[in-house]
Amino acid sequence: MTRSQARETAREILEIIPLVMRTVSAELRAAGDMPAPAHFVLLSLLSIGPRKQTDLASAQGVSLPTISNSISAMEERGWVRRAAPDGDRRVAMIELTATGRAALERVSRSAEGHLSEVLAPLDVPARRRLRGGLGVLRKVFAASPAGAARKAHRTPARRRSYLS
Repeated sequence: MTRSQARETAREILEIIPLVMRTVSAELRAAGDMPAPAHFVLLSLLSIGPRKQTDLASAQGVSLPTISNSISAMEERGWVRRAAPDGDRRVAMIELTATGRAALERVSRSAEGHLSEVLAPLDVPARRRLRGGLGVLRKVFAASPAGAARKAHRTPARRRSYLS
């Protein structure tokens, strides 16, 4: 892929992702399943395991006061709890509760159901192309965490082919 083609593809991805997320978010809000789309992302991050509040802010690209407000709202719903490891109150670890895990599963099922309705009219060749493209995106983004992706960007000779 040429640099120009890569930029065009990047532009298309950056245009499509917000369209998908707006559609899903609107459906979730209409169904009353998720008060704020950012909560779904936070719950997803926490489903992997407890995280520091600062790490969550960084992952979301928001300030500590903003993430603290989101965490407080989720804490009020019983979705998360704050813990201070070894009694160190300077570090806030946030963990998903059973109620939060159930909320995440409910929202995921609802989003999946809505997306499946949107995608159902696609014909077989279109579904195959879509699944193939999604497979490529998964390989590209799952294989390199954010730090590795930045490093790969600085050293083009070390980039891997994700198409094979």
